Amino acid sequence: MSKAVSIWVDSHRQRLLDELFELIRIPSVSTLPEHVPDVARAAAFTADKLRAAGLENVEIIPTDGHPLVYADWLHAPGKPTVLCYGHYDVQPPDPLDLWVSPPFEPELRNGNIYARGAVDDKGQFYMHVKAIEALFAVHGKLPVNVKVLIEGEEEIGGKSISKFVPLNKAKLAADVALVSDTALYAEGLPTLCIGLRGLVYMEIVAQGPSRDLHSGLYGGAAPNAVYGIIELLSKFKDADGRILVPGIYDDVVDPAPEELASWQSLPFSEAAMLRDEVGAASLTGEPDRSVLERVWSRPTMEVHGIAGGFTGAGAKTVIPATATAKVSFRLVPNQKPEAVVAAVKAFVEAHSPKGVVCTVNVLSHGPGLLVNPNHPAIEVAAAAFAEMMGRPTVFTRSGGSIPIVGEFHEQLGIPTILMGLGLPDDGLHSPNEKFKLANYYLGIETVAHFLEMYGD
Repeated sequence: MSKAVSIWVDSHRQRLLDELFELIRIPSVSTLPEHVPDVARAAAFTADKLRAAGLENVEIIPTDGHPLVYADWLHAPGKPTVLCYGHYDVQPPDPLDLWVSPPFEPELRNGNIYARGAVDDKGQFYMHVKAIEALFAVHGKLPVNVKVLIEGEEEIGGKSISKFVPLNKAKLAADVALVSDTALYAEGLPTLCIGLRGLVYMEIVAQGPSRDLHSGLYGGAAPNAVYGIIELLSKFKDADGRILVPGIYDDVVDPAPEELASWQSLPFSEAAMLRDEVGAASLTGEPDRSVLERVWSRPTMEVHGIAGGFTGAGAKTVIPATATAKVSFRLVPNQKPEAVVAAVKAFVEAHSPKGVVCTVNVLSHGPGLLVNPNHPAIEVAAAAFAEMMGRPTVFTRSGGSIPIVGEFHEQLGIPTILMGLGLPDDGLHSPNEKFKLANYYLGIETVAHFLEMYGD
């Protein structure tokens, strides 16, 4: 690691934190229409800081949704090109009453930054921006060619960037992509994620009677949309968590024995996961699969919410006419989103309750993927990470989805280095999301070190 970069980070610690806090304070919630101006402000902030870091050709690119931000520096002839990606949009902060401090007023407690977006993904993509600034400050140039693409729709499926990438292959051409939107497997353990699950997110709409009906006059004869959607959803999985949609497992490939063996060597504790991360009475899922298999290499089906009928204070005796369920399927490599959508639609048509018409609307989808850990850039990243943290880098998968990683593979033909500095208990998408302050600074130095090593 260049000592000059480390000295630079140490001498600018307060400014680096102040800038991140300024970004976090922008409530760039991409899914809520009332925050459209805030999302635009976050894009403008990102563009300004990329320009200030020393990058060129900075653009705020309009889309049908939220804007993309692009920048580059291409003055390292003969050196590889790295495409840095991140997202400036965040999840809604609800429920607000569970936050210890306001979600968009970052607060330092116990060595952590607490705020919505602290780790997902403002704190992590901003590590890239500051690593680039550090390299310019100490060397006057970058050791590699760099392109940066930051989006504002990752939390809602990334439709705009998915349209942009295939139409701009020459603009985005690179040797490798670098993404910091994942976590270390355990604190102090350098971790590169080489596998992601894909995602199909949909809503199922149930239509019963033509209008809400009086439950006394029509109860026992009229179909109930809320009960109907509950009945339908209950048919998707058995008591052990196996998905019952025909064909859902046809393209699922089990991890190789060597990969399973490496997972067994990780410092994983099912009891600790239950106690410290999940906080439920017990873990669930396929009993013949380990917990890591369930969350990394098996498809899943989850219900995120059900709306319909009367839920206000007091009583209202209606038979609901409509109900909606938000549902997602996590997919593993080799599963095709289009095939899963077709299978789900056929299942819904075959199992809709009597008198209730159910339709499926697909909101977003993306495939899962695996990255070759022996790719030269991945090997350099693993070596850089290990040098920074003083321990060998481990390779894991993630149960989550980063839609654009699949797009980089399919459209640009490049692998993605998933070099995240989060921690398993950072509470992504939950109240009191956090990012360890020391990992923010470490991430800046680690990204800079990787770029230096890759340039050599």
